[in-house]
Amino acid sequence: MFCVFSLIFLLVIPGVCRQKWGVKYSKMAICALKSSTIHLSGSYTHPYGLTVTKIFWTVNPKIGESINLLDNSNYTGRVEYFDKDKFFFVKLSNVRQEDEGMYCLRIETKVEKERHLGYPGIELTVTELRVETPEEVVEGDSPVLICKSSCNLGSTNFSWYKNGESFSKWVGENQLILQSVSREDSGNYSCAVRDLKDLPSPALTLNVRYPPKSVSVSVSGSAVIVSGDSVTLSCSSDSNPPALNFSWFKENQSSAIGSGQSFSISSFNTNHSGRYYCEAHNKYGSLRSASVSLTAKDGQNTLLYAAAGFGAAFICICIIIVALKIIRRKTADAEVQGDLSKQENKSTAVMDQMNSCDPDTGHQNDVMYASVCQKRPKEHQTAGDEDDVQYASVHHVRNADKVTAEDESQYGSASNCRLDDSSVIYSSIGVS
Repeated sequence: MFCVFSLIFLLVIPGVCRQKWGVKYSKMAICALKSSTIHLSGSYTHPYGLTVTKIFWTVNPKIGESINLLDNSNYTGRVEYFDKDKFFFVKLSNVRQEDEGMYCLRIETKVEKERHLGYPGIELTVTELRVETPEEVVEGDSPVLICKSSCNLGSTNFSWYKNGESFSKWVGENQLILQSVSREDSGNYSCAVRDLKDLPSPALTLNVRYPPKSVSVSVSGSAVIVSGDSVTLSCSSDSNPPALNFSWFKENQSSAIGSGQSFSISSFNTNHSGRYYCEAHNKYGSLRSASVSLTAKDGQNTLLYAAAGFGAAFICICIIIVALKIIRRKTADAEVQGDLSKQENKSTAVMDQMNSCDPDTGHQNDVMYASVCQKRPKEHQTAGDEDDVQYASVHHVRNADKVTAEDESQYGSASNCRLDDSSVIYSSIGVS
């Protein structure tokens, strides 16, 4: 029995004594995106009988010098250690380009000579995403856009963006395929790791080339040109690259009549009348515009038409002025006739009063007169107005007691108070 235990002891003790330092890392190389957060991990073993006092991560260690990342000023606030399932982790945030290097575990014990560095460690490479496109993309092509990095990010899904907005097209790993592109597909494209959408690549412009489109001709001024005047036609188009070659044509003529983006005729006449169009060209094709019609107009006829127009306008103005004056005169005459009617009514009233007077009560010794004057506005007075005099008769009866012989001889007997008394006084009504 003793021999059996002795045999077991001899087999176990050498195994325990043979345990050595060892460090095992989860990965020996890591590719990380700039500004991302990464985790490095490793496990270790040590000889029997030693007590570990300190364990930490260091970067690019040198012989006899290993600096704890927590004490490295370049990593301040970005490093965090923790243990999990016999693995020792370091969490590195906001990865920078200068963080590239080899990261190793350093284990220390109570025995100064029993310290271990897990070298070689994990090689960290920092990268950024970028989009690559074909050098030239022409309308109708089906280009492939590739999201690239300087190191292998592993099996990763990508998201694509156009002009900053999510772009829903078929995606194959890090590739974007655009089927039969048109000018509407031009824009700024970027990509991102699907789990890190806040870290997209710089945008790359996709420039789709296409032949001229929407070619049109514009005329400086009216399409009806006065003979002798100049006219300029301009040709415009939408193309990529912009059209630099333009040709001008006149319908029913086989050859071009000019070149350049504009075409001018310095002294237009009837021989130049017709329909004109242009053609725009770039390296991908050409397109002609719709035709515009130009017509010559005689300058003398234009002057005659203008003079006739001014004459007609002048005659209309004169007719309006004369009509206004006639209306004003008729209005004034109507007012005068109304005033005359009022004066005649007043005169009639006076005559009626005097004819009804009683001889016994009438003691007027003076002669009574009635005078009515109506004035017209001076602008309506004519030469014949001076003879337009109307008369109204006024009968006056004196007191019979005071009638003298002279009076009787002049007036007759006052006791009879008749309407045929000779004492009739006329009053004149002058209209001036």
